[in-house]
Amino acid sequence: MIKMSVYYPSNRGSRFDHDYYRTRHMPMIKERLGDVCLRYEIDRGISGREPGTTPEFVAACHVYVPDLETFKEAFEPHRADVGADVQNYTDVVPIVQMSEVIA
Repeated sequence: MIKMSVYYPSNRGSRFDHDYYRTRHMPMIKERLGDVCLRYEIDRGISGREPGTTPEFVAACHVYVPDLETFKEAFEPHRADVGADVQNYTDVVPIVQMSEVIA
């Protein structure tokens, strides 16, 4: 199984609309990927290592798919739509990582 993680770093003065991300953007991803998206999770950063400190990431999502090739085939036709929607919820440049789930 493959996990695509998208991390949104906390940047002073940046904008991130958690409600839009949760109710519009991620459901759109799920709809576009169909059965290829096994599940997804959304994280909202609440603090850094020490309680009360600024979190390293304001948000993150994790999308689980069967394999990388299947994900690429399902996502590629929707890349432009997904990319265009980003401006509706953030001005943060995300960090993306693809991982193999091993346990």
